[in-house]
Amino acid sequence: MRYFIKLAYNGTPYNGWQIQPNAPSVQETLNKAFSVLLHSEISLMGAGRTDTGVHAREMYAHFDFDAPFDTQKLVYKLNSFLPKDIVIYAIFSVTDEAHCRFDATKRTYEYHINTFKDAFLQEQSWYLNQKLDVDLMNEAAKLLLQYTNFQSFSKVNTDVNTFDCTIFEAHWTQKDNKLIFTISANRFLRNMVRSIVGTLVNIGLHKINLDDFKSIIESKNREKAGFSVPAHGLYLTKIKYPYIED
Repeated sequence: MRYFIKLAYNGTPYNGWQIQPNAPSVQETLNKAFSVLLHSEISLMGAGRTDTGVHAREMYAHFDFDAPFDTQKLVYKLNSFLPKDIVIYAIFSVTDEAHCRFDATKRTYEYHINTFKDAFLQEQSWYLNQKLDVDLMNEAAKLLLQYTNFQSFSKVNTDVNTFDCTIFEAHWTQKDNKLIFTISANRFLRNMVRSIVGTLVNIGLHKINLDDFKSIIESKNREKAGFSVPAHGLYLTKIKYPYIED
C-alpha cells in the first residue's frame, strides 16, 4: 500500500530535503526513523526539494509498505523519535497511483523579511534594515501573473524540460516589522522564489523600475535579474492535491 505523510520542519540544521553525501538532510533523517520503527528499509519520496536552510510548514512525502500498522500510533512514535525540528502531522493511505510530487496542483511559498533586528528570528527571517517601497513591490508582483516563462529567475544549468510556470498569486503584506511575500504556482524552478524576491527588493529600493522588471522577465537571462535572497527566510507553506481536502 502507498501512504502519504503530512509533515513540517525547521530547515536550519539541514542541507535541504534531498539526501546528500556527508551532510544531514530531512529525507535521510525521516528514512532512518521510518525504517527503525517499521522494521523495514523505507525510502520516502518528497513533494519537492527544499534547499539548505529552507523551512516547510507543510510538506508531503509518500512511501510504500505492505504490512498493516496503526497510523496514529506511528505518528506518535515518530514525533517521539525524530529530532525536535521535524514534526509529523498525519499518515494516511492513498491509491497506489497517487504521487506526492507529480500530483501536486499548487504550491505556496512565503518569504519573510524582518525590518528590525530580532534575536529570536535570526534563522527564520531575513533581517533587512532598509526602507522599502512596498506599494511599488506589489505593483511589480502583479506583473508576474502576466507571464509564464521564468527562466530569468531559474538557477542556471538546471535540468528541466520547460521554464513555464503558472503563477496564481504574488503579493506582499506588512505588519509592524514583518514583511511577507506570498507566491503560489503550479510549479517552481530551482531558486525561483529567492531570485524573484531579490529582484522585487531592488524594486523596493528604487534600484530598478517596473519597466526594468518587465525587461528582466522577458530577457530569459538569470544575469539580468536581482540577487538571490538568503534561504533562511523562505517557507514552503502549502501544497494542494485534487484528492486531499484543505
